[in-house]
Amino acid sequence: MITCYVNYKIDPYKLKEFEVYAKKWIPLVNKFGGQHNGYFLPSEGANNIALALFTFPSLADYERYRIDSMNDKDCQEAYAYAEKTKCIISYERNFMRPVFS
Repeated sequence: MITCYVNYKIDPYKLKEFEVYAKKWIPLVNKFGGQHNGYFLPSEGANNIALALFTFPSLADYERYRIDSMNDKDCQEAYAYAEKTKCIISYERNFMRPVFS
């Protein structure tokens, strides 16, 4: 199991647009075999940081999702929405593995 942790730097004046973008991606990750664990938007503290967490059974499954999503109409629309609204300034993607007792 691998969890992708995405740290977004967002435009704080476009929080509503980023939330629309986030809601577009949750079902798309699930469509491609992942489990979306949610987006986390600013509340207290920094107003320009948002996070996303989603899990795939393996890194190979994640890589397959990345390739397949490039050719998916709904994914392309979500990418285009972010570009059009410029709600995302930058992002950093990291992968983590869970530790259970």
